[in-house]
Formats: sequence, C-alpha cells, structure tokens
Amino acid sequence: MTTAIQFGIDRLLADPALRRPLAGRRVALLAHPASVTADLTHSLDALAALPDLTLSAAFGPQHGLRGDKQDNMVESPDFLDPQHGIPVFSLYGEVRRPTAAMLDTFDVLLVDLQDLGCRIYTFITTLRYMLEAAARHGKTVWVLDRPNPAGRPVEGLTLRDGWESFVGAGPLPMRHGLTMGELGQWFIATLQLDVDYQVIEMQGWQPEAAPGYGWPLGERSWINPSPNAPNLSMARAYAGTVMLEGTTLSEGRGTTRPLELFGAPDIDARAVLGEMRRLAPHWLAGCRLRECWFEPTFHKHAGQLCHAIQIHVEDRSYGHAAFRPWRLQSLAFKAIRRLYPDYPLWRDFAYEYEHDRLAIDLINGSPLLREWVDDPAARPETFDALSSADELAWTEQRAAFLRYR
Repeated sequence: MTTAIQFGIDRLLADPALRRPLAGRRVALLAHPASVTADLTHSLDALAALPDLTLSAAFGPQHGLRGDKQDNMVESPDFLDPQHGIPVFSLYGEVRRPTAAMLDTFDVLLVDLQDLGCRIYTFITTLRYMLEAAARHGKTVWVLDRPNPAGRPVEGLTLRDGWESFVGAGPLPMRHGLTMGELGQWFIATLQLDVDYQVIEMQGWQPEAAPGYGWPLGERSWINPSPNAPNLSMARAYAGTVMLEGTTLSEGRGTTRPLELFGAPDIDARAVLGEMRRLAPHWLAGCRLRECWFEPTFHKHAGQLCHAIQIHVEDRSYGHAAFRPWRLQSLAFKAIRRLYPDYPLWRDFAYEYEHDRLAIDLINGSPLLREWVDDPAARPETFDALSSADELAWTEQRAAFLRYR
C-alpha cells in the first residue's frame, strides 16, 4: 500500500512548529523551476505568503530560479524579484560560489532543489558550495528534501582525486542513489564542515516501490528541473546519456526526447545496436532499445537526419534494479569505436569552463572510461570489475547517510 507523500517544502508549509526556529531570522531560498508545492505553487511564492517568515533573498542555480536558460553554459543575471521585492542572486552567472555580500542577506538558507540522482547534475555542486560558504560565515542551511527520481541503485566509477569540477562535486559514482538532504550530510562529513544543518525530511517516500521506484508516479506532477529534463524516463537514463555531452553524437537536444536517445548522421545505429548485443548483452537489461531517426532543430547536427537508438524505460519491461544506463552508454561508445575505429567520437571543446581537460573525462571524473573505449584490447569484463569495486565501496560508504528505507 502506497502512502501519500509529502515533500520537505509541503511539511514546512503545513507545520508551524517546524518553522518556529526560523522566527525572527532572515530566510533565503535556493530554488529552481521544479521547486513547487503539492498544488504546483512555486516555493518562493508559497514561502513569501507565510506571515511568520521573513524572506530576504533568493538564489537560482544553473538555468535560473524560474528557468530561463535552455542550454548549458548560458549564464543568468542577478535581479530584483518584481513580485516580492527581494534580490535574486545567480549562482550560475558571474560567480558559482556565493559571495560574502550575498551571504550577508540571510541567516538561514532553505534549499529546495529537485535533483536527478546523478553526480554531474550541477545542483549538487551548488549545494556543496553553499554548505562550504555557510560553514565559513556561520550560516544555517536547511534542505527541504525531495525524491531522487533515479532511486537507490548505484552505478559508475568513483570520481578520482584531482578531477573535481562544477560537474564533479566529489568522490561519488555517477549514479549515487541519495536525496539532496542525504547528500548534504555526506558533504558535511566528507569535507569535515562545521555548519548548522538540518533536513526537513519527506514523509511517505518509498524508493523501492513500483512503478515509480523513486518518483511518486500518479501523486506528483513532473516539473522540469532543467529545460532538457522533461520526464521520468530521462531521469532514469541520464546517468548514462549525460556522457553524450562529451561526444560528437547528438543526445537529442533539439528534439522532444532529449537525453533518452543518441545518434548521428554518419553512423549505422542498427549495426551499433548489434555490436552492443554481441559484446555485452547483459549490460542492456531492464529496458528496451529501439532503432529510430530524428532531426535536431538546434544543437549538435541541427537540421540533419540522425540514425539513432532510443532507450525505453517506461513500460512493463523496465527493470529498476537491472537497468544500468551508465554501462549501456559506455557500451554504445565501445561499439562505435569498434565499428568505426577513426570516428571523431570525443568532442573537443570547453566544457563547463574547463579548457585543459576533455569533456568526456570531466564528466566521468577521470580518463578511465575514455581509455577503455579507445583500447581495442580492453574487454567489458575488465571494465565491469573496475566499476563494480567502486560501486560496492560507495554502497557501503553511503549506508550511514540513508534516511529513508
């Protein structure tokens, strides 16, 4: 039996006792377009309507507080909120870390960000930067917790030492299986931060319950947390398909199913799929793969017909524990490299303002995946063994931070 779910923001709004410690203190909110209440009111508007809360500022992460920027690396400016008359500071504009002047505008920061459960999703890096700044400046941070729509499964290599970046917040695997509230506690422990921190937990979140396995399907509307995160299928596939951003293949930006498919004008997708099935068929479990065609209206290969593969994870064939999107996408790269040894697979461009390291390596937190793909002698079994060791170590490490069973 499924219990009605309450997110952190809904519990805070409904229970004056939870809000009592905020009385007489200046409160700021870090939020984005998916920061909405059960009735789809934006959290900023809902908090501003509370007579016992003093809202003094707001912060927007990548893509903006209200969601104004479509692509990566498109910055948002600071502005004065016209409805509430408070400053809105961008943490994806002139700065990535909050300045002292920004921190001077509040005593308590409420963090209400819908995450996708993937290390590269920059909202978790913004959370880390905020926690570090709060520790230095004596500020309080409350995370209003939300579901991890990718659920509890763990997958991917751990980010290696020295590979931290805005898309690599710390030594996490690609798919970490934690909520934002749990991640905040992990950051505090790992970075040894002295910060006044609290999580307003969800009630009724069941991360292993079908059919959502992390997302309360049928109970809550899906709101894009970023412009190309349009549905639960994307969230499930993202820990693999995000790697496409570091390649010359289209990840479907400029279509209605971004980050659920991949292709290019100059590959034979049917041959790629056949090679994937020959190399490591067990890496393709828990989903259906379909050959298709698409023509992006913008971004990579705009206006060109791409032969492609779409990952389907929304029918009864979906196996939550069996589906391994990171391995699936890695295998696609390996298949392309085997079929087209000289294919210019790795995209050479400044990714998240990093100029000296390949985007695919930044995304993966080391060159290990790229080196495995490019090595003709490297087999799936060796890559699987390396990844499995990291995944097991993370599963054991994160156990102390799990708040929901």
